[in-house]
Amino acid sequence: MTLTTDHSRAVADGAHTHGAVKPEGSRAERRTSFSLDEIPVPHGREEEWRFSPADRLQPLFQADLGTTGVTVEVTPAPEVTVETVGRDDARLGTAGKPGDRTAVTAWNGFEQATVVTVPAEAVATGVTSVRVEGVAKDATATHVLVRAERHSQAIVVLDHAGDATLTETVEIVVEDGAHLTVVSVQDWADGAVHASSHRARLGRDAKLKHVVVTFGGDVVRITPDAEFTGTGGEVEMVGLYFADNDQHQEHRLFVDHAVPDCTSRVTYKGALQGSGAHTVWVGDVLIRANAENTDTYELNRNLVLTDGARADSVPNLEIETGEIAGAGHASATGRFDDEQLFYLQARGIPEVEARRLVVRGFFAELIQEIGVAEVEERLLASIDAELEKSMSVITGAPAVEAPTA
Repeated sequence: MTLTTDHSRAVADGAHTHGAVKPEGSRAERRTSFSLDEIPVPHGREEEWRFSPADRLQPLFQADLGTTGVTVEVTPAPEVTVETVGRDDARLGTAGKPGDRTAVTAWNGFEQATVVTVPAEAVATGVTSVRVEGVAKDATATHVLVRAERHSQAIVVLDHAGDATLTETVEIVVEDGAHLTVVSVQDWADGAVHASSHRARLGRDAKLKHVVVTFGGDVVRITPDAEFTGTGGEVEMVGLYFADNDQHQEHRLFVDHAVPDCTSRVTYKGALQGSGAHTVWVGDVLIRANAENTDTYELNRNLVLTDGARADSVPNLEIETGEIAGAGHASATGRFDDEQLFYLQARGIPEVEARRLVVRGFFAELIQEIGVAEVEERLLASIDAELEKSMSVITGAPAVEAPTA
């Protein structure tokens, strides 16, 4: 059975809030702060935590986090500069304030930050790689700032691996006319717990492609926020995830259209298999009263491969003006299509290869959107390794180990 909500590029009845009191739970009224006292430890019933396993995230709610559980290594493109700075660096904190408990503990817990800067007018000739590797299970905070200065262009890949208990801030500043791609890969070991707050600010005519790829870990919770501060900005947010036995993968997005004439596109796809596999996707888009001529659309698709897996998908669209170019969202969750499998097997394709073709087809368009060949190849290899696990359950054969990152 497939459950689908599909709202076309017109405003749905009741979604229009222009001239009215903002509804309870409005993202426009969300509390943000750099202070631990103003964002308390959640009890799990709050809107932003109701799908999350708060008990498994408890170590990251605490104020006394360490800084030695991960290492950060950067391999920059020739045109890109890298610095390690202290908390007092004036560039830190400019992409926005923390909006939940793990985000505020991440902000207060780090001692040094990694700053990656693409200088004004520079066009990077290679990919800049930031590798965050877990080396201990101590609860840890880390901070990364990626700055694309005026009219620059670059691709930055954040690669998370190893075993860690990590709360992380990723600030992304895209200045006027800059074009930036940021890819965040979560390829953790099985026991890792990771919460990451991505906060992006876009200037006039700035373009950001933000890609999230999540496979490993015990609990992974990524919260990307994007705010437009100048007209003509464009943001494309792409996500792919694959959850296995007892894994919790959560992606909560917020796009804040605060100025006129900006465009956003959100497309996330996920697959699930195994007992206790749980994915959560929440997409919030806010079009403020002065954000006329906004054009936005968000889409989430989930493919459930086995019994015992659960996908929660919640698109939200809040509109405070009627003067928009277009706004809408769509969400669907469905089981593996046995008819497709039968069709392929009837033409002589073995079951393992048939399943691989169906799932690869589900992800194919988004994989091509990433634009980084190395990441695309790793993603295809990870999909194949995950499918080997599900086939081992069906056939009783041992699973093939996933490739090393």
